[in-house]
Amino acid sequence: MRHANQAGLQRDLPARFSNMSLSMYQASVPVFLRGFNNLSVLLDQAAEYAKSRQIHPSVLIEARLFPDMFPLARQVQSASDAAKIGTARLAGIKAPSFEDIEVSFEELQSRIARTVEFLESVSVEEINRSDEREIVMNLRGAETRFTGASYLFTFSLPNFFFHLTTAYDILRHNGVPLGKLDYLGRFGD
Repeated sequence: MRHANQAGLQRDLPARFSNMSLSMYQASVPVFLRGFNNLSVLLDQAAEYAKSRQIHPSVLIEARLFPDMFPLARQVQSASDAAKIGTARLAGIKAPSFEDIEVSFEELQSRIARTVEFLESVSVEEINRSDEREIVMNLRGAETRFTGASYLFTFSLPNFFFHLTTAYDILRHNGVPLGKLDYLGRFGD
């Protein structure tokens, strides 16, 4: 399979994002908050499903789609990390560090709540000044440079949604009666 030249792709992105009519804040923090609200509802539905079927919650929390993939708990932790680290990089501040020790639905909900609390503490102004901020990361052993806009749209948001979607997929694969509208959440709020 042929892949796009990633170095060239990263260079081309800032020009495509330079005339944004959507603020960096609007494109980031509210999106993460909505995702966590929806994930929280999915976890509530999973806990209720486990209780109604007399399934020990750890069966779902430790479930994986494939043996070499992270389990549900790690997907939630990774979504948390993606949102809080992504937001912190955009704002030019330090992200809080959370230990990955959650083993129950209640603890996963607490992780989400702590992440939401951090996201809500970051000012709109800090994020809105980030579109041209340089963000440098080491990805697969290579230094990768982004502008704030290219980082948000090509790494941070896709990474967040990868883990959010995988958490949904694990629950659905294990019988939790969820559908697309459960994943998408409520509209018009």
